Parts: sequence; structure tokens; C-alpha cells
Amino acid sequence: MNPVVMTLLLAAAWGLFAWQIFRRWRLMTIGPGENRFDQIGTRLRRTWEYAFAQKRMRRYWWAGIAHQLIFTGFVVLLLRTLVLWGRGYSEGFNLWVLGLDQPLGKVYSFLKDLFAVLVIAGTLVFFYYRLVLKPARLSKGFEGILILLIISTMMVADIVYDGASIVRDARAQGGAVAFHGVEPAGSVAAFALGGLSDGAINFLRHAGFWTHSALVLIFLNLLPVSKHFHVVTGIPNVFFQNLSPRGRLPNVPDIEGKLEREETLGLKRIEQLSWKAVLDLYTCTECGRCTDQCPANSTGKLLSPKQLTLDLRDYLYKHEKALVGAKGTNGQGAEGAAEGGMAAVSGNGELPELVPDIIKPEVLWACTTCGACETECPVFITYVDKIVDMRRNLVMEKSEFPAELQNAFRGMETNSNPWSFPASDRAAWTEGLDVPRMAEKPDADVLFWVGCSASFDDRARRIARAMAQLLTAAGVNYAILGEEECCTGDPARRAGNEFLFQMMAQTNAEILNNYKPRTIVASCPHCFNTLANEYPDFGARFRVVHHTEFLAQLVAEGKLKPKNRIDAKVAYHDSCYLGRYNEIYEPPRDTLRAIPGLTVLEPTATRDRGMCCGAGGAQMFKEEEHAREGAKGERVNEKRTDQLLETMPDMVASSCPFCQRMLIDGLAGRGREDVKQFDVAELLWQAVGEA
Repeated sequence: MNPVVMTLLLAAAWGLFAWQIFRRWRLMTIGPGENRFDQIGTRLRRTWEYAFAQKRMRRYWWAGIAHQLIFTGFVVLLLRTLVLWGRGYSEGFNLWVLGLDQPLGKVYSFLKDLFAVLVIAGTLVFFYYRLVLKPARLSKGFEGILILLIISTMMVADIVYDGASIVRDARAQGGAVAFHGVEPAGSVAAFALGGLSDGAINFLRHAGFWTHSALVLIFLNLLPVSKHFHVVTGIPNVFFQNLSPRGRLPNVPDIEGKLEREETLGLKRIEQLSWKAVLDLYTCTECGRCTDQCPANSTGKLLSPKQLTLDLRDYLYKHEKALVGAKGTNGQGAEGAAEGGMAAVSGNGELPELVPDIIKPEVLWACTTCGACETECPVFITYVDKIVDMRRNLVMEKSEFPAELQNAFRGMETNSNPWSFPASDRAAWTEGLDVPRMAEKPDADVLFWVGCSASFDDRARRIARAMAQLLTAAGVNYAILGEEECCTGDPARRAGNEFLFQMMAQTNAEILNNYKPRTIVASCPHCFNTLANEYPDFGARFRVVHHTEFLAQLVAEGKLKPKNRIDAKVAYHDSCYLGRYNEIYEPPRDTLRAIPGLTVLEPTATRDRGMCCGAGGAQMFKEEEHAREGAKGERVNEKRTDQLLETMPDMVASSCPFCQRMLIDGLAGRGREDVKQFDVAELLWQAVGEA
């Protein structure tokens, strides 16, 4: 076509893109390092499943299909773009193996035409979403429309170029335009263009060629300055996803030393984000699916996971010069910047702190840490770890947190439970039952970890009693810790009091390692998650199962035989820390289905899309945050209760004492005390015990 123009176009566009990527890379690496090169095989497999096969996008029918078509089309048409750039130097260039006179070339030509049409179809779906449906979760503005126009125009230009080329070649050979099976879209275009003059055909051919060739490069340079940067960063972000258990928060090493040295605790300034956390910010597609599923946002709170990410990203971009300059001045990276490097460039000491200057405290304290946002994100952005890390700074460095949490912290510190009940009352629920202690029976096969709620809350104590009676009926060799048991520290850690959590974790780890139980059965998903996924960091590595898993196994083995009918319909509620965090969905349902007469109902929002009860993230011990201006304020537990009541149940079942309390309150708030709330263990004991 024109080697000089093509050379200038490629050199300018790729040079600009390289400079932009260099800037983004430099900004991404201002923070501390993080090793994400472990388990390469698992990372490659998950990258194929979630980045290329786009497993999470399948949750959205039309949008998922359209996105898959566009993504696959771009992969297929990448070779076409290389061919066109090569034809800028030699018109017969076909990457040596993609000519129409070669078998591979015929196959590729057909696929290229097919996917060009499918990409256009995919863009039409998104045009419909943005121009007609206009879902609130999508970011406003013209950028999305512009990108869709570029993509669809590229496809049309490619088809027009092929059509005009077919017409030109047919006329050069003195024949009529014919349909070519290996170029179906181009052939259709050729028939449509067949009546035009030679001059018009030549113009359209050149226009199609240069439009496609140039738009690819324009699109490439729009990526680093737009939300579509995920086209570049999405696959790496999926590859570098967190492979540790989902319920495990990153540990803070040497926290006592940090306190003594008065080092920064938690996430205080933007330059303390790791390179992976910054990559998260780059990768946000602004689809808003995280916010759509957020229970805090859906009930009117200020928290929006999407907006949290965008606020951090925009702040990072805004202060790029200061951040990069500080690193270059110190030569010490993020730590140097954090300890004074910013002073060299900001003029007044340091860049503003993230909270409250960029992120309002109310945003952080509205989070239930339910993980719904992370489950929904197609590119594996994490939010909970960042929120908790900012809470850590507020709690441990500034002592700024909701006043109600002070009582919970004090109770855990002085009485080993967040309600400040005397530790001597921890086993009071066993009255009338023959429940052995580990101190008396250190060789017990199973340690029943009761948890604070089931130890002290009058209603939750029925869960513990039902569980103990089931274990006895099944002939399980078990024992409890009794007064030796302490809160696992989950509320403290999720609330940001990492120091208190680690104190409790170390205490419990010492006790557990003293007894070395073969199996720990926990009736609280929060205890279960902490013991199974976080205590190994403190040297306590044991087999930990949730009580619904253990009960389902006992029923399957015939050690527990439900015989008493419960003729009722029950709506089952998934606990976030059991379901989303640990993917335990079937055991509680299997146990309920084993009860004669019981019909298990599923709410619309269920399993990994089940709405949080509102108790997680230490919300159990504080009041909900106020609703944002203009929003209809609603309590999370009451909205979840409404979803369960839509199934018209006779009762509601759960497998978490926190969930139980929130749902009981929700039913009362809706005036539906006629619908009873039970734990799975309670219902099973009704079916197994003496009628």
C-alpha cells in the first residue's frame, strides 16, 4: 500500500503505547513487592478458565456471550491485523502460511470472516445495553460508546476491504463476482459493492485497509488512559490472582515490633499498595457488577466496591508525578516515600492519607466482608483485603472506629468473648448434658469448637445443645474445650484490630497444639474459616470441618438416621463464610433433604449469590452505617429476610449463629414471627431424637 505511511504510523503508535505502558509500570512498582509466581500450573489453568474461557462471564447470559464473542474475535483477528500491517509493505503478504492457496489460509479466512460478523453482533448487544437498557451499574459517559464504535468500525472496515478486493480481482480476471465459501462475509460485501465504479471500489478498498490498520493502533493507545486498560491487564491480573484460601486475610508479620517501632500499620497512603493491588486498580472494567451484588450498597450505604476502586485509581493517576518522583528521589521505593520521600515533592509533608481524604470512613465501616463483590468480579479484583487494611490503620494507629466496637474489643481482650460474659460461663450451655472436656478426655477424636455465640447467646445455645446430642447419638468420641476456649478473633481481625486478633490466635494455637485433636468441628462459619484458613499462619494446622459437613457425613454413613417427619417448607440461607469463602453448599442441603417431610426451598439469591445477613466484618457488634443521601435506607438483614420470605416458607434454616440472630431479628422486623428460624443441627436433632 504505502510503506512510508505504514512505517510512520506503526512507529508513532507503538512508540506512544510503549511510553504509556512504561509510565503505568513505573507507577505500579512504587509500592512493596509481592510474590505471585508460585503454583504456576494452577495459575495457567485458572487463566485459561477465567481469562480465555471467561467462566465468570457466563453468569450473565447475553452480556457473557457478547463479551466472549468480542474477546475471541479479537484473538482470531489479531493475525489479520498483522497481515494488514505487512501488506502496507507488500500487497501479497499473508504471514507466509495464510494465503488462500494454502489449507491453513482457507481455514483462517473462514474463521476470520465468521468472527468479524460475531464481533459486530457482540457490539450490538452492548450498544443495546448502553443506549437502551442503561443499567445503573455502568459508568456514564461516551467512552464506552466510543470503544464500541471503534471495534465495530474495525470489523466493518475489514469486511469492506475484503469485499472490494474480491470485486477488484474478479474484474481483473474478466469474470463476475462469485461467492467464496472461505470468505463468506467478504463475498456478501462484494455482491453489495458490485455495482460501484472501479474508482469507488479502489477507494473503499483503501479506506477499509487504512481504517482497520489505524483504528487498531488508536484503540491500543486509548487503553492505558481508559477503563479498557483491562484489555491489557486483565489476563495478567487473572494469572496473578490470590491462590491462598479465599477466607484468609493477609497476615501482618511482627506486629508487636511494628508497634514498638511506631511503624505505619495498615494501609494509610496510596504508595503502600503492592504492585498487585495497583494492577487491580488498572484492571477494573467499571462494569459495576461488584456494586450490584454488594449488600451494603443495595441497602443504601455509601460503600460501592466499584467506586472505591475508581477513587483509588484516579487518585493514583492524579499524583503520578509526585509518587514516581518520590521513589526516584529516595531510591528506597514505597517505604522511603512513606517515611518522608513525599515531603520532597509535595511541599507540605506528605500526600493526603487515604482515609478520610480519599475514602470516607463510612465507606469502610459499611462493609460486611461478605465477598460478594469479589465473587462477581470477572477479572479477580480483591476489595475486602484493601478495606480491612485501611481499617487496620484507623483502628491500630489512629484509634478511630465505631464506638460500639470498643465494647467488643474490650470483651475479647478481658473475657475472651466480644460480649464480655465471664469465661466461666462458657460451658453453661451443657447443663443437663454429659459433654466431656478435652482436659478430661485429651484423646478425643473430635474437638467440638462451640464458638462464642453458641456459648453465650441464649438462642444460639440451642445449636450447641443439638450438636452435642447429635454427636452423642452418633457415637462420636468428642469433647469441648469449655472454659479454655477463646474467641478465634475473627471479629477483631475483620474490624481491623490485627493486634488483638493475633493475641487471641496465638493463645488458641497454643491450646490446640497442646491437645492436638485429630479433627475440629466448628458450628460457626466464622470460627471454621479462621481455624481452617488463618490459624495455620500461627502454627495451628488441623483438620477443620464445619458442623453441617460433619452431620451430612454422619447421615450418609447411617450413624444418624432421621426418622421423625417435619412436614414443612424451609428456605435455606447460605452463610457467606461457609458458602462464598469455603464453597460449602451441598452438605447443609443434603442434611435437610434427608429429613422426612421437609421441602427445601431456594431463594432467588442463593449459593454464591446469596445475600449476606449483615453480621460479617464485625457488623454484628455495631450499628449499620447511615444511608447515603437520597437513598432509601434499609437494614441488610431485613432485605435478606424479604428474599427468603418470597419463597413462602414455613421456616428458615441457616448454619451460622450470626446469621440466625440476624434472621430472627429480620423476621421480627417484618412482623413474621410465625416463620421460625432454625439451625440445620436443630432440625436434624428434631428428626433424629426421641419424638
